Amino acid sequence: GYPNVGKSSLINSLKRSRACGVGAMPGVTRCLQAVQLDRHIRLLDCPGVVLDSGDPLAAAPLRGALAPQRLRDPLAPACAILRRCPPQQVRGD
Repeated sequence: GYPNVGKSSLINSLKRSRACGVGAMPGVTRCLQAVQLDRHIRLLDCPGVVLDSGDPLAAAPLRGALAPQRLRDPLAPACAILRRCPPQQVRGD
């Protein structure tokens, strides 16, 4: 799944304990981890995966693939967000 969508948090919720590390920034889950839920169910937690879609590099932070602190130019993702919003929503009409 995509980074930072709650894969690890969902597993922790189902397990009712902290079986997987979680965090607000991408990259907390660094390797595949198997978590035994009960006798018959094993869940796999894995790092987020973002496939190259041919979009501009500005789209990577929008998918959670890149931490905001690692951006060289935060203006490009901000402009990409604004291009996706209806003008009246940006103006506050």
